[in-house]
Amino acid sequence: MGNDKSAVLLSNETLETLSDKLAVPQYDRGEVTPGMVHFGVGGFHRAHQAYYLDQLMNMGKCLDWGIVGAGLLPGDEAMKQALSAQDYLYTLVSKNANGSWDSRIIGSIIDYLYGPDDPQALVEQLADPQIRIVSMTITEGGYNFDQITGEFIATTPAVQADLAEGALPSTVFGYVYEGLKLRKERGIAPFTVMSCDNIQENGVAAKKAILAFARLKDGEMATWMEQNVNFPSSMVDRITPRTSPEDIQAVYDHYGIKDGWPVVTEPFIQWVLEDEFNCGRPAYEEVGVQLVEDVEPYELMKLRLLNVSHQALAYYAWLMGYRFVHDAAKDPLIAEFLMGYMNQDATPTLSPLPGIDLDEYKKSLIERFSNAEVCDTVARLAAETSDRIPKWLMPIIAYQLQTGGDVKYAAAIVASWARYAEGVDEQGEPIDVVDNAKEQVMAAAAKQKDDSLAFLRQEAFFGNLVNEPEFTKEYLWALDSLHEVGAKETLSRLLAK
Repeated sequence: MGNDKSAVLLSNETLETLSDKLAVPQYDRGEVTPGMVHFGVGGFHRAHQAYYLDQLMNMGKCLDWGIVGAGLLPGDEAMKQALSAQDYLYTLVSKNANGSWDSRIIGSIIDYLYGPDDPQALVEQLADPQIRIVSMTITEGGYNFDQITGEFIATTPAVQADLAEGALPSTVFGYVYEGLKLRKERGIAPFTVMSCDNIQENGVAAKKAILAFARLKDGEMATWMEQNVNFPSSMVDRITPRTSPEDIQAVYDHYGIKDGWPVVTEPFIQWVLEDEFNCGRPAYEEVGVQLVEDVEPYELMKLRLLNVSHQALAYYAWLMGYRFVHDAAKDPLIAEFLMGYMNQDATPTLSPLPGIDLDEYKKSLIERFSNAEVCDTVARLAAETSDRIPKWLMPIIAYQLQTGGDVKYAAAIVASWARYAEGVDEQGEPIDVVDNAKEQVMAAAAKQKDDSLAFLRQEAFFGNLVNEPEFTKEYLWALDSLHEVGAKETLSRLLAK
Protein backbone atom coordinates (compact mmCIF):
# COMPACT_ATOMS: atom_id res chain seq x y z
CA MET A 1 0.00 0.00 0.00
CA GLY A 2 2.78 2.42 0.95
CA ASN A 3 4.24 2.43 -2.59
CA ASP A 4 0.91 2.70 -4.42
CA LYS A 5 0.79 6.13 -6.04
CA SER A 6 -2.99 5.88 -6.36
CA ALA A 7 -3.41 6.00 -2.59
CA VAL A 8 -4.72 9.30 -1.26
CA LEU A 9 -2.64 10.49 1.67
CA LEU A 10 -5.05 11.73 4.31
CA SER A 11 -4.63 15.49 4.81
CA ASN A 12 -6.54 18.75 4.84
CA GLU A 13 -5.78 19.18 1.15
CA THR A 14 -7.21 15.81 0.15
CA LEU A 15 -10.44 15.95 2.18
CA GLU A 16 -12.48 17.28 -0.73
CA THR A 17 -11.37 14.41 -2.97
CA LEU A 18 -12.54 11.91 -0.34
CA SER A 19 -16.01 13.35 0.25
CA ASP A 20 -17.61 11.09 -2.36
CA LYS A 21 -16.27 7.98 -0.60
CA LEU A 22 -17.11 8.65 3.06
CA ALA A 23 -18.20 11.43 5.41
CA VAL A 24 -15.63 14.19 5.93
CA PRO A 25 -15.63 17.24 8.22
CA GLN A 26 -18.26 19.75 7.13
CA TYR A 27 -16.49 22.59 8.90
CA ASP A 28 -13.42 24.66 8.07
CA ARG A 29 -10.68 23.15 10.20
CA GLY A 30 -8.73 26.37 9.84
CA GLU A 31 -11.35 28.01 12.04
CA VAL A 32 -11.01 25.43 14.84
CA THR A 33 -9.11 26.72 17.87
CA PRO A 34 -7.84 24.81 20.92
CA GLY A 35 -10.26 24.29 23.79
CA MET A 36 -9.00 21.17 25.51
CA VAL A 37 -5.87 19.09 26.00
CA HIS A 38 -6.25 15.32 26.10
CA PHE A 39 -3.70 12.99 27.69
CA GLY A 40 -3.65 9.49 26.20
CA VAL A 41 -4.73 9.73 22.56
CA GLY A 42 -5.47 6.07 21.88
CA GLY A 43 -8.14 4.37 19.83
CA PHE A 44 -10.82 4.77 22.46
CA HIS A 45 -10.44 8.52 22.79
CA ARG A 46 -10.60 8.88 19.02
CA ALA A 47 -13.69 6.66 18.76
CA HIS A 48 -15.45 8.36 21.65
CA GLN A 49 -14.70 11.87 22.96
CA ALA A 50 -13.15 13.13 19.71
CA TYR A 51 -16.08 11.64 17.76
CA TYR A 52 -18.68 13.44 19.88
CA LEU A 53 -16.85 16.74 19.42
CA ASP A 54 -16.55 16.19 15.67
CA GLN A 55 -20.33 15.70 15.55
CA LEU A 56 -20.84 19.06 17.23
CA MET A 57 -18.42 20.75 14.85
CA ASN A 58 -20.31 19.28 11.90
CA MET A 59 -23.35 21.11 13.29
CA GLY A 60 -21.38 24.36 13.08
CA LYS A 61 -20.87 24.45 16.84
CA CYS A 62 -17.99 24.31 19.32
CA LEU A 63 -15.25 25.23 16.86
CA ASP A 64 -13.45 26.79 19.82
CA TRP A 65 -13.13 23.36 21.49
CA GLY A 66 -10.47 21.76 19.29
CA ILE A 67 -8.47 18.98 20.94
CA VAL A 68 -4.72 19.18 21.47
CA GLY A 69 -3.45 15.65 22.06
CA ALA A 70 -0.74 15.06 24.66
CA GLY A 71 1.50 12.00 24.93
CA LEU A 72 3.98 11.25 27.69
CA LEU A 73 5.02 7.63 27.21
CA PRO A 74 7.60 6.30 24.73
CA GLY A 75 4.89 4.56 22.72
CA ASP A 76 3.01 7.84 22.27
CA GLU A 77 5.68 9.22 19.95
CA ALA A 78 4.46 6.93 17.17
CA MET A 79 0.95 8.36 17.54
CA LYS A 80 2.28 11.90 17.26
CA GLN A 81 4.18 11.00 14.10
CA ALA A 82 1.22 9.22 12.51
CA LEU A 83 -1.28 11.98 13.24
CA SER A 84 0.97 14.95 12.48
CA ALA A 85 1.78 13.43 9.07
CA GLN A 86 -1.92 13.64 8.15
CA ASP A 87 -2.88 16.97 9.74
CA TYR A 88 -4.25 15.07 12.81
CA LEU A 89 -7.09 13.64 10.70
CA TYR A 90 -7.99 9.95 10.90
CA THR A 91 -10.56 7.50 9.62
CA LEU A 92 -13.13 6.17 12.09
CA VAL A 93 -14.77 2.94 10.91
CA SER A 94 -17.88 1.73 12.73
CA LYS A 95 -18.48 -1.91 11.79
CA ASN A 96 -22.07 -3.15 11.90
CA ALA A 97 -22.89 -6.78 12.64
CA ASN A 98 -24.38 -7.19 9.14
CA GLY A 99 -21.02 -6.41 7.57
CA SER A 100 -21.71 -2.83 6.54
CA TRP A 101 -19.46 0.05 7.54
CA ASP A 102 -20.29 3.57 8.69
CA SER A 103 -17.07 5.51 8.15
CA ARG A 104 -16.03 9.13 8.49
CA ILE A 105 -12.95 11.29 8.73
CA ILE A 106 -12.66 12.92 12.16
CA GLY A 107 -11.19 16.42 12.36
CA SER A 108 -11.63 17.52 15.97
CA ILE A 109 -8.00 16.85 16.95
CA ILE A 110 -5.92 19.79 15.72
CA ASP A 111 -2.50 19.29 17.32
CA TYR A 112 -0.42 16.80 19.29
CA LEU A 113 2.37 17.55 21.76
CA TYR A 114 4.75 14.81 22.81
CA GLY A 115 5.82 15.83 26.32
CA PRO A 116 9.39 14.47 26.31
CA ASP A 117 10.20 16.56 23.21
CA ASP A 118 9.51 19.85 24.97
CA PRO A 119 7.96 19.64 28.45
CA GLN A 120 7.73 23.40 28.84
CA ALA A 121 5.77 23.73 25.59
CA LEU A 122 3.14 21.34 26.92
CA VAL A 123 2.98 23.21 30.24
CA GLU A 124 2.45 26.48 28.35
CA GLN A 125 -0.30 24.84 26.32
CA LEU A 126 -2.03 23.80 29.53
CA ALA A 127 -1.71 27.37 30.81
CA ASP A 128 -3.23 28.88 27.66
CA PRO A 129 -6.50 30.66 28.61
CA GLN A 130 -8.19 29.00 25.62
CA ILE A 131 -7.77 25.60 27.27
CA ARG A 132 -10.77 25.07 29.52
CA ILE A 133 -10.80 21.27 29.85
CA VAL A 134 -7.95 18.80 30.36
CA SER A 135 -9.23 15.29 29.73
CA MET A 136 -7.50 11.94 30.04
CA THR A 137 -7.63 8.28 29.11
CA ILE A 138 -4.48 7.05 30.85
CA THR A 139 -5.72 3.48 31.56
CA GLU A 140 -6.76 1.97 34.86
CA GLY A 141 -3.16 1.76 36.08
CA GLY A 142 -2.30 5.34 35.18
CA TYR A 143 -3.66 6.79 38.40
CA ASN A 144 -0.79 5.32 40.43
CA PHE A 145 -2.81 3.95 43.35
CA ASP A 146 -1.89 1.07 45.62
CA GLN A 147 -4.38 -1.70 44.82
CA ILE A 148 -5.19 -2.42 48.46
CA THR A 149 -4.70 0.80 50.43
CA GLY A 150 -6.05 2.96 47.63
CA GLU A 151 -3.37 5.53 48.38
CA PHE A 152 -1.29 7.40 45.83
CA ILE A 153 2.14 5.80 45.42
CA ALA A 154 4.61 8.64 45.96
CA THR A 155 7.69 6.45 45.69
CA THR A 156 7.56 5.62 41.98
CA PRO A 157 10.67 6.97 40.22
CA ALA A 158 8.71 9.17 37.79
CA VAL A 159 6.72 10.79 40.59
CA GLN A 160 9.86 11.33 42.66
CA ALA A 161 11.54 12.96 39.67
CA ASP A 162 8.58 15.33 39.21
CA LEU A 163 8.65 16.27 42.90
CA ALA A 164 12.27 17.46 42.70
CA GLU A 165 12.73 21.22 43.02
CA GLY A 166 12.66 22.91 39.62
CA ALA A 167 12.03 19.66 37.72
CA LEU A 168 10.30 19.68 34.39
CA PRO A 169 7.27 17.35 34.55
CA SER A 170 7.14 13.87 33.06
CA THR A 171 3.91 12.48 34.58
CA VAL A 172 0.34 13.56 33.98
CA PHE A 173 0.22 14.63 37.63
CA GLY A 174 3.23 16.88 37.17
CA TYR A 175 1.89 18.42 33.99
CA VAL A 176 -1.56 19.15 35.41
CA TYR A 177 0.05 20.64 38.52
CA GLU A 178 2.45 22.86 36.58
CA GLY A 179 -0.24 23.99 34.16
CA LEU A 180 -2.57 24.97 36.99
CA LYS A 181 0.26 26.67 38.88
CA LEU A 182 1.01 28.90 35.88
CA ARG A 183 -2.67 29.72 35.49
CA LYS A 184 -2.90 30.68 39.16
CA GLU A 185 0.20 32.88 38.90
CA ARG A 186 -1.16 34.58 35.78
CA GLY A 187 -4.68 35.07 37.10
CA ILE A 188 -6.22 32.63 34.60
CA ALA A 189 -9.23 30.55 35.62
CA PRO A 190 -8.36 26.87 36.20
CA PHE A 191 -9.34 24.26 33.66
CA THR A 192 -11.66 21.32 34.44
CA VAL A 193 -9.97 17.91 34.73
CA MET A 194 -12.19 15.33 33.00
CA SER A 195 -11.28 11.66 33.38
CA CYS A 196 -12.66 9.29 30.75
CA ASP A 197 -11.11 6.05 32.05
CA ASN A 198 -12.87 2.79 32.89
CA ILE A 199 -12.63 3.07 36.64
CA GLN A 200 -15.34 3.65 39.19
CA GLU A 201 -15.69 7.33 40.11
CA ASN A 202 -12.98 8.25 37.65
CA GLY A 203 -13.32 11.94 38.49
CA VAL A 204 -12.81 11.18 42.17
CA ALA A 205 -9.79 9.04 41.29
CA ALA A 206 -8.28 11.80 39.16
CA LYS A 207 -8.85 14.37 41.89
CA LYS A 208 -7.39 12.15 44.58
CA ALA A 209 -4.25 11.34 42.58
CA ILE A 210 -3.58 14.87 41.35
CA LEU A 211 -4.21 16.46 44.75
CA ALA A 212 -2.04 13.84 46.45
CA PHE A 213 0.80 14.79 44.11
CA ALA A 214 0.14 18.49 44.68
CA ARG A 215 0.28 18.10 48.46
CA LEU A 216 3.68 16.48 48.15
CA LYS A 217 4.82 19.37 45.95
CA ASP A 218 3.20 22.41 47.62
CA GLY A 219 0.46 22.23 50.23
CA GLU A 220 -0.77 25.75 49.56
CA MET A 221 -1.13 25.06 45.86
CA ALA A 222 -2.93 21.80 46.64
CA THR A 223 -5.46 23.67 48.76
CA TRP A 224 -6.09 26.16 45.95
CA MET A 225 -6.60 23.30 43.49
CA GLU A 226 -9.00 21.52 45.82
CA GLN A 227 -11.08 24.67 46.16
CA ASN A 228 -11.05 25.77 42.53
CA VAL A 229 -10.71 22.80 40.16
CA ASN A 230 -13.63 20.56 39.15
CA PHE A 231 -13.17 16.84 38.47
CA PRO A 232 -16.42 15.49 36.95
CA SER A 233 -16.86 11.74 36.79
CA SER A 234 -18.08 10.01 33.65
CA MET A 235 -19.14 6.63 32.33
CA VAL A 236 -17.81 5.88 28.86
CA ASP A 237 -18.60 2.95 26.60
CA ARG A 238 -17.59 1.93 23.10
CA ILE A 239 -15.73 -1.29 22.31
CA THR A 240 -12.63 -0.23 20.38
CA PRO A 241 -10.03 -2.89 19.54
CA ARG A 242 -6.42 -2.00 18.83
CA THR A 243 -5.80 -0.97 15.25
CA SER A 244 -4.17 -3.81 13.32
CA PRO A 245 -2.17 -3.77 10.06
CA GLU A 246 -5.20 -5.48 8.51
CA ASP A 247 -7.38 -2.53 9.55
CA ILE A 248 -4.99 -0.10 7.88
CA GLN A 249 -5.05 -2.19 4.72
CA ALA A 250 -8.85 -2.49 4.82
CA VAL A 251 -9.27 1.29 4.96
CA TYR A 252 -7.08 1.55 1.89
CA ASP A 253 -8.93 -1.25 0.10
CA HIS A 254 -12.35 0.29 0.81
CA TYR A 255 -11.56 3.97 0.27
CA GLY A 256 -8.12 4.27 -1.28
CA ILE A 257 -6.97 6.25 1.76
CA LYS A 258 -3.47 6.06 3.14
CA ASP A 259 -4.17 6.47 6.86
CA GLY A 260 -1.32 5.62 9.23
CA TRP A 261 -3.57 4.99 12.23
CA PRO A 262 -7.31 4.58 11.58
CA VAL A 263 -9.71 3.49 14.31
CA VAL A 264 -12.14 0.58 14.12
CA THR A 265 -15.06 0.43 16.53
CA GLU A 266 -18.61 -0.84 17.11
CA PRO A 267 -21.84 1.08 16.41
CA PHE A 268 -22.82 1.32 20.09
CA ILE A 269 -21.65 4.42 21.96
CA GLN A 270 -22.56 5.86 25.36
CA TRP A 271 -21.30 8.67 27.58
CA VAL A 272 -22.82 9.67 30.91
CA LEU A 273 -21.13 12.77 32.34
CA GLU A 274 -21.46 14.80 35.52
CA ASP A 275 -22.25 18.39 34.61
CA GLU A 276 -19.56 19.99 36.77
CA PHE A 277 -17.23 22.28 34.79
CA ASN A 278 -15.16 25.28 35.86
CA CYS A 279 -15.34 27.41 32.75
CA GLY A 280 -17.70 25.98 30.21
CA ARG A 281 -17.94 22.82 28.11
CA PRO A 282 -19.05 21.75 24.64
CA ALA A 283 -22.80 21.30 24.16
CA TYR A 284 -22.44 17.54 24.57
CA GLU A 285 -26.14 17.01 25.30
CA GLU A 286 -26.91 17.97 21.68
CA VAL A 287 -25.12 14.84 20.40
CA GLY A 288 -26.52 12.30 22.85
CA VAL A 289 -24.33 12.62 25.93
CA GLN A 290 -26.30 12.19 29.15
CA LEU A 291 -25.47 15.06 31.51
CA VAL A 292 -26.36 14.01 35.07
CA GLU A 293 -25.83 15.04 38.68
CA ASP A 294 -24.70 11.57 39.78
CA VAL A 295 -22.95 9.25 37.35
CA GLU A 296 -22.18 6.46 39.83
CA PRO A 297 -25.17 4.16 39.15
CA TYR A 298 -24.38 4.22 35.42
CA GLU A 299 -20.67 3.69 36.06
CA LEU A 300 -21.34 0.63 38.15
CA MET A 301 -23.72 -0.80 35.56
CA LYS A 302 -21.10 -0.53 32.84
CA LEU A 303 -18.07 -1.58 34.89
CA ARG A 304 -19.76 -4.54 36.58
CA LEU A 305 -21.71 -5.81 33.58
CA LEU A 306 -19.65 -4.98 30.50
CA ASN A 307 -16.09 -4.69 31.82
CA VAL A 308 -16.19 -7.64 34.20
CA SER A 309 -17.95 -9.72 31.56
CA HIS A 310 -14.99 -9.04 29.31
CA GLN A 311 -12.72 -10.47 32.02
CA ALA A 312 -15.10 -13.39 32.56
CA LEU A 313 -14.89 -14.22 28.87
CA ALA A 314 -11.18 -13.66 28.31
CA TYR A 315 -9.40 -16.47 30.19
CA TYR A 316 -11.92 -19.25 29.57
CA ALA A 317 -12.03 -18.23 25.91
CA TRP A 318 -8.24 -18.34 25.54
CA LEU A 319 -7.97 -21.69 27.29
CA MET A 320 -10.73 -23.05 25.05
CA GLY A 321 -8.77 -21.99 21.98
CA TYR A 322 -10.67 -18.86 20.98
CA ARG A 323 -8.64 -15.87 19.81
CA PHE A 324 -11.45 -13.52 18.78
CA VAL A 325 -14.13 -12.23 21.14
CA HIS A 326 -16.99 -12.75 18.68
CA ASP A 327 -16.18 -16.43 18.30
CA ALA A 328 -16.08 -16.91 22.06
CA ALA A 329 -19.30 -14.96 22.69
CA LYS A 330 -21.15 -17.19 20.21
CA ASP A 331 -20.20 -20.30 22.19
CA PRO A 332 -23.37 -21.19 24.15
CA LEU A 333 -21.34 -22.21 27.23
CA ILE A 334 -19.55 -18.87 27.41
CA ALA A 335 -22.70 -16.86 26.67
CA GLU A 336 -24.62 -18.68 29.42
CA PHE A 337 -21.70 -18.21 31.82
CA LEU A 338 -21.67 -14.47 31.16
CA MET A 339 -25.42 -14.17 31.69
CA GLY A 340 -25.14 -16.22 34.89
CA TYR A 341 -22.46 -13.89 36.22
CA MET A 342 -24.42 -10.78 35.28
CA ASN A 343 -27.71 -12.02 36.73
CA GLN A 344 -26.51 -13.78 39.88
CA ASP A 345 -23.35 -11.93 40.98
CA ALA A 346 -23.39 -8.46 39.43
CA THR A 347 -27.01 -7.29 39.19
CA PRO A 348 -27.72 -7.55 42.95
CA THR A 349 -24.96 -5.01 43.57
CA LEU A 350 -26.47 -2.33 41.30
CA SER A 351 -28.65 0.61 42.33
CA PRO A 352 -31.86 1.51 40.47
CA LEU A 353 -31.15 2.96 37.02
CA PRO A 354 -33.89 5.29 35.76
CA GLY A 355 -34.46 4.91 32.05
CA ILE A 356 -32.38 1.73 31.74
CA ASP A 357 -33.85 -1.71 31.00
CA LEU A 358 -31.20 -3.92 32.60
CA ASP A 359 -32.43 -7.14 31.00
CA GLU A 360 -32.19 -5.56 27.55
CA TYR A 361 -28.81 -4.05 28.38
CA LYS A 362 -27.41 -7.42 29.40
CA LYS A 363 -28.74 -9.08 26.25
CA SER A 364 -27.24 -6.28 24.17
CA LEU A 365 -23.81 -6.94 25.68
CA ILE A 366 -23.79 -10.52 24.39
CA GLU A 367 -24.88 -9.21 20.98
CA ARG A 368 -22.13 -6.58 20.99
CA PHE A 369 -19.48 -9.11 21.99
CA SER A 370 -20.69 -11.34 19.13
CA ASN A 371 -20.18 -8.68 16.44
CA ALA A 372 -17.68 -10.41 14.14
CA GLU A 373 -17.06 -7.22 12.17
CA VAL A 374 -15.41 -5.52 15.15
CA CYS A 375 -12.94 -8.41 15.38
CA ASP A 376 -11.92 -7.67 18.97
CA THR A 377 -9.20 -9.98 20.29
CA VAL A 378 -9.28 -12.15 23.39
CA ALA A 379 -5.66 -11.13 24.02
CA ARG A 380 -6.70 -7.49 24.41
CA LEU A 381 -9.26 -8.39 27.05
CA ALA A 382 -6.81 -10.63 28.90
CA ALA A 383 -4.14 -7.93 29.21
CA GLU A 384 -3.39 -5.87 32.34
CA THR A 385 -5.70 -7.93 34.54
CA SER A 386 -4.02 -6.78 37.74
CA ASP A 387 -5.33 -3.28 36.98
CA ARG A 388 -8.82 -4.55 36.24
CA ILE A 389 -10.12 -7.41 38.38
CA PRO A 390 -9.07 -5.78 41.69
CA LYS A 391 -10.91 -2.57 40.74
CA TRP A 392 -13.92 -4.03 38.96
CA LEU A 393 -14.65 -7.46 40.43
CA MET A 394 -13.43 -7.20 44.01
CA PRO A 395 -16.19 -4.71 45.04
CA ILE A 396 -18.80 -7.17 43.73
CA ILE A 397 -17.26 -10.04 45.70
CA ALA A 398 -17.12 -7.93 48.85
CA TYR A 399 -20.77 -6.89 48.50
CA GLN A 400 -21.99 -10.40 47.82
CA LEU A 401 -20.05 -11.88 50.74
CA GLN A 402 -21.35 -9.19 53.06
CA THR A 403 -24.96 -9.75 52.02
CA GLY A 404 -24.82 -13.52 51.65
CA GLY A 405 -25.14 -13.37 47.90
CA ASP A 406 -23.79 -15.65 45.19
CA VAL A 407 -20.05 -15.62 44.39
CA LYS A 408 -19.94 -18.80 42.29
CA TYR A 409 -19.35 -17.03 39.02
CA ALA A 410 -17.02 -14.40 40.44
CA ALA A 411 -14.87 -17.13 41.99
CA ALA A 412 -14.76 -18.92 38.66
CA ILE A 413 -13.52 -15.72 36.99
CA VAL A 414 -10.69 -15.29 39.48
CA ALA A 415 -9.80 -18.98 39.13
CA SER A 416 -9.60 -18.60 35.35
CA TRP A 417 -7.17 -15.69 35.75
CA ALA A 418 -5.08 -17.82 38.12
CA ARG A 419 -5.01 -20.66 35.60
CA TYR A 420 -4.22 -18.32 32.68
CA ALA A 421 -1.38 -16.71 34.66
CA GLU A 422 0.40 -20.07 34.76
CA GLY A 423 1.51 -19.10 31.27
CA VAL A 424 0.80 -22.42 29.53
CA ASP A 425 -2.44 -23.32 27.76
CA GLU A 426 -4.25 -26.66 27.71
CA GLN A 427 -2.20 -27.81 24.71
CA GLY A 428 1.07 -27.04 26.44
CA GLU A 429 1.68 -23.91 24.37
CA PRO A 430 3.04 -20.76 26.06
CA ILE A 431 0.65 -17.93 26.93
CA ASP A 432 2.02 -14.41 26.52
CA VAL A 433 0.84 -12.88 29.78
CA VAL A 434 0.69 -9.10 29.36
CA ASP A 435 0.47 -7.34 32.70
CA ASN A 436 2.24 -4.58 34.62
CA ALA A 437 2.59 -7.09 37.46
CA LYS A 438 3.47 -10.01 35.19
CA GLU A 439 6.34 -11.37 37.29
CA GLN A 440 4.31 -11.24 40.49
CA VAL A 441 1.15 -12.87 39.14
CA MET A 442 3.04 -15.58 37.27
CA ALA A 443 5.17 -16.35 40.32
CA ALA A 444 2.02 -16.73 42.41
CA ALA A 445 0.39 -18.93 39.78
CA ALA A 446 3.49 -21.14 39.63
CA LYS A 447 3.05 -22.03 43.31
CA GLN A 448 -0.46 -23.43 42.83
CA LYS A 449 0.70 -27.02 42.45
CA ASP A 450 1.90 -26.96 46.05
CA ASP A 451 -0.53 -24.40 47.43
CA SER A 452 -3.95 -24.16 45.78
CA LEU A 453 -4.59 -20.78 47.39
CA ALA A 454 -1.24 -19.24 46.41
CA PHE A 455 -2.78 -16.91 43.85
CA LEU A 456 -5.34 -15.58 46.34
CA ARG A 457 -2.56 -14.82 48.83
CA GLN A 458 -1.58 -11.75 46.77
CA GLU A 459 -2.87 -9.17 49.22
CA ALA A 460 -2.12 -6.35 46.81
CA PHE A 461 -4.93 -7.62 44.60
CA PHE A 462 -7.23 -9.62 46.87
CA GLY A 463 -6.79 -8.22 50.36
CA ASN A 464 -8.09 -10.73 52.90
CA LEU A 465 -10.13 -12.75 50.39
CA VAL A 466 -8.09 -15.91 51.02
CA ASN A 467 -9.67 -16.05 54.50
CA GLU A 468 -13.27 -15.96 53.23
CA PRO A 469 -14.41 -19.62 53.23
CA GLU A 470 -17.54 -19.00 51.16
CA PHE A 471 -15.36 -17.64 48.39
CA THR A 472 -12.42 -20.03 48.66
CA LYS A 473 -14.75 -23.03 48.47
CA GLU A 474 -16.06 -21.90 45.06
CA TYR A 475 -12.62 -20.74 43.93
CA LEU A 476 -10.91 -24.03 44.73
CA TRP A 477 -13.68 -25.98 43.01
CA ALA A 478 -13.22 -23.95 39.82
CA LEU A 479 -9.41 -23.99 39.90
CA ASP A 480 -9.23 -27.72 40.55
CA SER A 481 -11.70 -28.33 37.75
CA LEU A 482 -9.70 -26.16 35.34
CA HIS A 483 -6.62 -28.25 36.09
CA GLU A 484 -8.42 -31.60 35.93
CA VAL A 485 -10.82 -31.29 32.98
CA GLY A 486 -10.06 -27.95 31.31
CA ALA A 487 -12.02 -24.78 30.66
CA LYS A 488 -14.84 -26.13 28.52
CA GLU A 489 -15.85 -28.92 30.88
CA THR A 490 -15.42 -26.60 33.88
CA LEU A 491 -17.99 -24.18 32.44
CA SER A 492 -20.32 -27.07 31.64
CA ARG A 493 -20.10 -28.37 35.21
CA LEU A 494 -20.40 -24.87 36.71
CA LEU A 495 -23.58 -24.15 34.80
CA ALA A 496 -25.03 -27.47 35.93
CA LYS A 497 -24.32 -26.80 39.63
